[in-house]
Amino acid sequence: MRLRSYIGDRAFYRRLSAVMVPILIQQLITNFVSLLDNLMVGQVGTEPMSGVAIVNQLLFVYNLCIFGGLAGAGIFTAQFYGKGDQEGLRSTVRFKLWFALLAVLTCLGVFLLFGDKLITLFLHPGEEDLDLAATLHYAKEYMAVMLIQTAPFALSQVYSGTLRETGETLLPMRAGIVAVFVNLVFNYVLIFGKLGVPALGVVGAAAATVLSRFVELAIILVWTHSHRERCPFAVGLYRSLRVPSALFRRILVLGTPLLLNEFLWSGGMTVLNQCYSLRGLEVVSAFNISNTVGNLFFCAFIAMGNAISIIVGQLLGAGELERAVDEDRKLIAFSLALSVGVGLLMALVSPFIPQVYNTTDTVKALAVKLLLVYAAMMPLFSYTNSCYFTLRSGGKTLITFAFDSLFVWVFSIPAAFYFSRGTDMGIVLMYAIVELLNLVKCLIGAVLVRRRRWVVNLVGKA
Repeated sequence: MRLRSYIGDRAFYRRLSAVMVPILIQQLITNFVSLLDNLMVGQVGTEPMSGVAIVNQLLFVYNLCIFGGLAGAGIFTAQFYGKGDQEGLRSTVRFKLWFALLAVLTCLGVFLLFGDKLITLFLHPGEEDLDLAATLHYAKEYMAVMLIQTAPFALSQVYSGTLRETGETLLPMRAGIVAVFVNLVFNYVLIFGKLGVPALGVVGAAAATVLSRFVELAIILVWTHSHRERCPFAVGLYRSLRVPSALFRRILVLGTPLLLNEFLWSGGMTVLNQCYSLRGLEVVSAFNISNTVGNLFFCAFIAMGNAISIIVGQLLGAGELERAVDEDRKLIAFSLALSVGVGLLMALVSPFIPQVYNTTDTVKALAVKLLLVYAAMMPLFSYTNSCYFTLRSGGKTLITFAFDSLFVWVFSIPAAFYFSRGTDMGIVLMYAIVELLNLVKCLIGAVLVRRRRWVVNLVGKA
């Protein structure tokens, strides 16, 4: 295939920018403030930072379950929007609301009953004499407050996802920007005790996050329901919460694999980190730094994945199947080119960022090495991410389930489990080998995308 077929015209990149850039800006600001948040907690000490990192790793499973559970309905939302069917779109939002309620109740039940036991799975002595009991104490304090934000977070995602899927990407970006700055300001005030407020440490960090979640939700709700000409799905949304049984079953059939995928994938990432934590609490701290910094750079691919899902999904819903194939190929090529630049930039800054943390030299040096491995893997992450969202846009959720989650549990976790428990291999080499297994995933993704079974209009003629 000629090189030209991988490059779009100006109109193509303008459309991509209109969808991707607002999402990218929101993600960058969110993750940059998360980095500053992480730095602030890191100034309190290694044990508080590790306790917060463990709880956030566990909550990461909940967050991705929200994304996964809403994504199934989101496929129909994008295609109903492409078709111009507002009532169908409205029904998908109602499905999302029911799922969000169930997810919040489940999360609260799990953490209230088993939270302490889950935290202790990550607490292991290492080369340095770090206080495991203090780490557990900080983690429990942080978790107790963070559970409050589960409900506003879920409802915000219901509305934000729907707005993006219907082409309104600016409002979620603006709400996110306001929320992260609220989080940043109150982190500074509450963690360190400024403006006459007592220093609350990790509790202050959690309280700032909770406040920012409510602010974000308020902005999104007020805007959506006061701009009904731009959000027609909001008209009559709560007159009934009934979802047509046929649509409910279709969303459930497509959405369950996505939910299971996000649950098993995020759970798999948590298991991987638990395997790595066997090398000591300093490894938990180093991964906390490297993951927080790495997430800032990975924003580009989160935004690209959303762009692929929205652009390709709308084209499929409008019945423009060949155009969807053509634009998807160009989107994947752009994502790969972007990954090279992002990886190089990350490698350049990796030696400097960990130095600003108030932690040991061992943790800092380890974080730098992990960041360099992360930077080298960027093209692999980019390609597998693009393939995943391509397959998902056409409703091939069973395939994405096997492509994403089963791969982690069949390849990555057994390798990490063996290396961490059956050998004395260093953590950096272990991490690099486990991540290199994504080469297999890239090959599988290339075959699945080329076969075009994802090229499907799920909602009928426009």
